[in-house]
Amino acid sequence: MFFPDARQFSSRKPIQSWASLGAAIVAGALFVLALQPYSILPLALIAFALLAVLVRGASGFIAFRLGYFFGLGQFVSGLFWITESFQVEADRFGWLALPAVLGLSALLSVFPALACALAARMERAGLPLALSMATSWTATEWLRGHVLTGFPWNLAAYTLSDWTVAAQASSVVGTYGLGFLLVLCAALAGLAFVSAADGKRISRLATAGAIALSVTAFGAMRLLLADVPSERGAQIRVVQPDIAQSAKWDDAARNANILKLIALSARLGDFDILLWPETAWPGFLAEDAGARAMLGWLLPETGVLLTGSPEREETGAGTVYRNAVLAISRDGTILTRYAKHHLVPFGEYVPWRNLLPLQRLVQSLGDFTPGPGPRTLAFGPHPYAGIAICYEIIFPGHVVDDAIRPDWIFNATNDAWFGASIGPWQHLASARMRAIEEGLPLVRAANTGISAVVDSYGATLAMLEIDTSGVIDIRLPRPLPATIYARFGDWALLFLMLTSWTISGYWARRQQANLKGAST
Repeated sequence: MFFPDARQFSSRKPIQSWASLGAAIVAGALFVLALQPYSILPLALIAFALLAVLVRGASGFIAFRLGYFFGLGQFVSGLFWITESFQVEADRFGWLALPAVLGLSALLSVFPALACALAARMERAGLPLALSMATSWTATEWLRGHVLTGFPWNLAAYTLSDWTVAAQASSVVGTYGLGFLLVLCAALAGLAFVSAADGKRISRLATAGAIALSVTAFGAMRLLLADVPSERGAQIRVVQPDIAQSAKWDDAARNANILKLIALSARLGDFDILLWPETAWPGFLAEDAGARAMLGWLLPETGVLLTGSPEREETGAGTVYRNAVLAISRDGTILTRYAKHHLVPFGEYVPWRNLLPLQRLVQSLGDFTPGPGPRTLAFGPHPYAGIAICYEIIFPGHVVDDAIRPDWIFNATNDAWFGASIGPWQHLASARMRAIEEGLPLVRAANTGISAVVDSYGATLAMLEIDTSGVIDIRLPRPLPATIYARFGDWALLFLMLTSWTISGYWARRQQANLKGAST
């Protein structure tokens, strides 16, 4: 038999127990190879199929351990790129790199552990294990995205980010819902291989195939009926300066960094909106009218510069710092601004500062203060923009202002902290999913890469890869009408799960009735 049997693990033989735990770690690591930049989708199906088989028949405690080891394989290998950020100031933080990754992975592994324990309990209650696995996995992914400010990184559905046809379903049920369907298909297929009854094997494979076919058919139809891209959008220029993080705030390199941004922005070509990355300006641009006037010379008559810049404000409680994007007009006026509201723990602020004797990993004058939440910015005659600064783009359903729907999303980011690792690729996958969910084009300006322009269907139209300097000149793609997910958010996911439970319950009752009829 290809898959290990959880019933072997439940015995007291230590070799078999360790073999199953090892298989769980391997399955978690295989899942990472299905994510960007590798995108080997079959490995995600194998990973979840193997996990379902391991959990089958296991007690809650054993299932918890299996899920925990799966999580270790998933998070240690999938988040190891975080160690790059500790090397920027290696003399201060280098020693923390490995403990930080292992500690974070150990904490995050609790979520897949809870998913497996819950699935095992639901199976003992007589519910189908495949549906139990999909439901519990989705529920714990959702919790991971919300508990303690949330960290929805490398969700199951992101394995489909390069499979654009299948990813279209996220416009209806969102990223969590698409992950539910993926795990359900994989679990059904895995359990079919270990089923003793031919009838169950066929029905599980048929159900998995029907779900996969339905998702693919929906995506193909959505793309087939897609509007032809319009040339009426604003002309944009995305600047990627490729400034190393170690040089970004170096006083000796400050003028050279500014001149590099200006030289790239001043290249021949027309544009309406000029886009710079997160904290592109090495200082408090809002306080420097001369610098803003100088930057205005880069712009056409009605042009606008959207640039990242830190801000500070004196209040009665002291100085408040914000990570912001400013909209600057040709005459140097700040037309509007956006302050990042979802801050990175220990990177932009220290949670529970009064209790934890820790310092930030980023050297600066003080903790950042969060902004009020998602906002739509209006500036001049240009399309309305929704802004997401760096980390904010990874949160499904929390990027766009529900009160005023924007025409596009601008993701200003600085992934220079993570070098040429897989981290920026995983970050881009999250951003592309937001475009599909919301039905909005997305433009990403990154300091060292990956800058990209993504249409409303998640297709990448232009891209500057890691460690390259350059610009993207392109017309802004058209927005689509609000998707089902944009209108209803995760309520669509709840509807999907309730529908699945209803169908499953009806099928189980029908099978029981057939068995009763056969016995009489």
